[in-house]
Amino acid sequence: MTHSMTSEYLGDLRSSATHLKSNNTIITDAPVDNNGKGEAFSPTDLIASALTNCMITIMGIKAAQENVDIKGLKAEVTKVMSANPRKISEIIISFSHDHLEATPKQIEVLKRAAKTCPVALSLSPDIKQTISFNF
Repeated sequence: MTHSMTSEYLGDLRSSATHLKSNNTIITDAPVDNNGKGEAFSPTDLIASALTNCMITIMGIKAAQENVDIKGLKAEVTKVMSANPRKISEIIISFSHDHLEATPKQIEVLKRAAKTCPVALSLSPDIKQTISFNF
């Protein structure tokens, strides 16, 4: 099996991850409320972002199949943490598009695609996924 990424601890609760095929690197920090600097995404922020971007990607695939242009689709994301144990309890995503040109059937296809993206299906059922579509 070939590795697809590497990670390294940089000190001061900061880590880096490198995608080997593209050599793109991201930095993560522990959040301020967990002894970190909060100067970059936290690992749990990346989970919420991964869910959101996976949904956008799968909607993009379905939109192309339906000949619908979703360019300009936006999402506001809120990650809710629980204290004991410290973990993500809910991810709230509100999608919006100011001028989406799609039929009601196409919109339902996009919503269903988003809610069944690989990340959504991979997350623990203990993490509530509250998803709204404003288009």
